[in-house]
Amino acid sequence: MAPVSYRLEASWQPDGGAFGRFTFTLFNFSAVPLAGFRLVYTSLTRVIVPEACDNATFLRRNANFHEFAPPVGLTVAPGESWTFTVSGLHRNARHCTDGAKSAYLTLASGEHVAVAVSDLLLENAVSDPPPQRLPEGKLDLPFSMQPWPAQIDAWAGDRFPVVLYPAPGAAPDEIAAVGEVLALFHRLFSEGHAPFSLVASSQGRAIVFSKNAALAPEAYQLAFSTKEIGLAYGGAAGRQYALTTLAQLMNGARTHPDKFRFPAQGTISDAPRYSWRGCHLDVSRQFYPTSDVSRLIDILAWFKLNIFHWHLTDDEAWRLEIKAFPTLTTLGVLRGPDEPLLPQLGNGAEPVGGFYSQDDVKALVAQATALHVEIVPEIDIPGHSTATLVALPDLADGQEAPESYHSVQGYPNNALNPAIEFTYEFLEKVLDEIVELFPSQYVHIGGDEVANGSWLASPLAKKLMEKEGLSGTFALQSFFLKKVKQMLTVRGRKLAGWNEVAHGGGVSTEGTLLMAWERPEVGIELAREGYDVVMTPGQAYYLDMAQADAWQEPGASWAGTATPAHTYGYDAEGEFPEELKSRMKGVQACIWSEHFLSRGYFNRLVFPRLCAIAEAAWTPKSAKDWQRFAVIAPLSPKL
Repeated sequence: MAPVSYRLEASWQPDGGAFGRFTFTLFNFSAVPLAGFRLVYTSLTRVIVPEACDNATFLRRNANFHEFAPPVGLTVAPGESWTFTVSGLHRNARHCTDGAKSAYLTLASGEHVAVAVSDLLLENAVSDPPPQRLPEGKLDLPFSMQPWPAQIDAWAGDRFPVVLYPAPGAAPDEIAAVGEVLALFHRLFSEGHAPFSLVASSQGRAIVFSKNAALAPEAYQLAFSTKEIGLAYGGAAGRQYALTTLAQLMNGARTHPDKFRFPAQGTISDAPRYSWRGCHLDVSRQFYPTSDVSRLIDILAWFKLNIFHWHLTDDEAWRLEIKAFPTLTTLGVLRGPDEPLLPQLGNGAEPVGGFYSQDDVKALVAQATALHVEIVPEIDIPGHSTATLVALPDLADGQEAPESYHSVQGYPNNALNPAIEFTYEFLEKVLDEIVELFPSQYVHIGGDEVANGSWLASPLAKKLMEKEGLSGTFALQSFFLKKVKQMLTVRGRKLAGWNEVAHGGGVSTEGTLLMAWERPEVGIELAREGYDVVMTPGQAYYLDMAQADAWQEPGASWAGTATPAHTYGYDAEGEFPEELKSRMKGVQACIWSEHFLSRGYFNRLVFPRLCAIAEAAWTPKSAKDWQRFAVIAPLSPKL
């Protein structure tokens, strides 16, 4: 690794502006003087008052991209530094990750060079360290299962079998199921001792399989004795979940015998609380290699989560290969100083890209299907479409004034225009390829965060609104989304979307599933309107939210903080009136990637809260126990 030639240190002071101020110091560790340069950094804490700078000139901003020039004639000699302040911020900084996420210099020659950055320091206030996230906890039953089963009446033995194996007479598909969960275990715990063998062992215990038509497809029952384990299942998914439970029990007893045991006698009767047990991943802000996505799918299966909501497009990049429009994954993914998209949220001098080929998708869908995980693709429209519009400029109304509206993230004119005929031609072709790649009954179309005022400066949109008798942005959005829903219906698919799909009149409630994210009450409002609902409120289930108020705790804070205890204790169904509970189909974790610049930050923010949401999705409320959860959660595999 090359030595650092430049470093940008930053602090935030609560005073010095309506939302405090940044103080930046650029250090020159190179061997040559630095002059005639420009400095760029990316930050979620954005500048909105350009003139509120001291000892620097603000040049431009695009969403989270910020560019500054030093005072005319400034030279930073080797070993010296340049300091400037920025006061015109759009909000307070609240956490150490609210500062610069990346930086680079553009030298006088035009060359772009990397600048190292550090987490943001807090000045003139107390910077407390983050608190412990989990207590020591307490076990009433010494078993390592997560999520905890619906019913258990079992007691522990002093010993555990070396392996579990299919009893003689097991059907080929039952033996194959053991092999599938064994392979899953080895992928997640490469150093772990195998919980299963496909051949009998004198030191093992036999699993006697039986299919029980009285059980639901995802349900199972385990009966333990000193000689064998009876495994009854309703369907292939229930069989997998039973084997996963056995693998968890074996792993805990083997790796932590001071805490966990294996059942000697008794029964487990289990079935999920909800049919939709989801986890979302945003791969637009940060690109995750296929191997990381594959491992996340494995982790979901380990926790009996059955939905992987794959957020494939956003302002920052379009990540899915579409053969009809190759520029989506050339122009629409490249971010860099001289690329079609400017650097955002963590990338700097070096261009970055990355997308998933259709072969990648087919392999991941096959893996997920084998593990009873349904991949729901998301193409976020009509908003969050900057990358799409860069890749396909014919989707824009050329008569519309530039920067006539901005999204909440600061992107100008970032929504697909419902008045342009090519918009629908484009979506028809995209959906044709998506439904061939993804067997899911749902396609998620986003529908969120369209800025009020979008399209109102577009002559084409004005003409369409007059023709159709529409008034305002959200009536036009509803018009657009109804057309998209028709496209999905023709293709035999259902529409999923964020809660704003209901704005402006919404779409037909039949065959529509909406995700309530802005606040818990939204889910109840949607259910009253007749929509099926998945609860994923930012206040509890957004895993990019910081886990404490402490400055040194990383993450976002627009929805407050979500400690693991809060996420575990939150019960979405408890807020629903009895007559609306049938509309609530389940719960979902959301992993938004603005703050996930390292594997360490990913694992710190996602775990153990993903495990907590998995238990909310599976375990009856009456069977939940925070102290027990705290003991078992550290066994979780990480990305």
